[in-house]
Amino acid sequence: MNDKLRAYLYLHFCVFIWGFTAILGKLISLQALPLVWWRVLLCCVVLAVVLPPKQILGLERPMYFRLLGIGVLVGIHWLCFYGAIKIANASVAVATMATTSFFSALTEPLLLRQKVKWYELGLGILILPGMALVVGNIDWTMRLGFAVGIVGALLAAIFTALNKKVIEEAPPPPLVMSFVELFGGLVVTSLALPFALAYSPELAVSPDGWDWLWLLVLAWVCTLLPYYLTLQAMRHVSAFATNLTINLEPVYGVVLAALFFSEHKDLNPRFYIGVLVIIVAVFGHPFLKKWLDKTPLVS
Repeated sequence: MNDKLRAYLYLHFCVFIWGFTAILGKLISLQALPLVWWRVLLCCVVLAVVLPPKQILGLERPMYFRLLGIGVLVGIHWLCFYGAIKIANASVAVATMATTSFFSALTEPLLLRQKVKWYELGLGILILPGMALVVGNIDWTMRLGFAVGIVGALLAAIFTALNKKVIEEAPPPPLVMSFVELFGGLVVTSLALPFALAYSPELAVSPDGWDWLWLLVLAWVCTLLPYYLTLQAMRHVSAFATNLTINLEPVYGVVLAALFFSEHKDLNPRFYIGVLVIIVAVFGHPFLKKWLDKTPLVS
């Protein structure tokens, strides 16, 4: 097995694992805020033990605060994602994440000072009918969850573009970047917890029973492991090829949600037609890019 094939197997394995995050989010009894707080806390604990202190302390202050700010956006993104699961369901949450590519068509050129590509905006417009089919077949409670998920997708596009900007300049080691950004997520969720408890004193913060197992799986298997494997894979495939593969996550997520929770019984065929339209728009991007920009699909 050559290195490139192994890299693609790593990526598909990672995307499959990420597909389980929505499932775990539904299995865990905690609400979105304490769930995300435990996720980032457990990740930070492991990275703090594994990483040499010199790497963490060696960051320049401007870079540290820059990564910390990106981590705040990551934390809020996760709150939106798991909030969408709790408000609506896992299928709705993962479907909204497919719109990240549309938002990226606007946020990445803006943040990186590049021209907006018309065909990317065109694909984003193609996503809208799919979104209409998805929204039109869920009740008003699920529509709120859909809206929360869309906000999460927008934040994902923003922090991904900001991370790309850091990588193009003078990036620190990837695991150090991960630790600081996860710590930023821990900070924002820790600051939000007291307000949430003041508003809802009955809010459960401590995991109960099986929650401990699902949280450990979520943090260590579905967060740290795929991150490490993705870093390994990117030694042999381009970032573009990596992002193309990651776009399969909504597909895995919807299928797994249907298998585990029988959510297909609550969502009629038009919902899945809408999801299909979104996925087609997402996967149309690399082929249009190859044709119009005259760039190779994989480099």
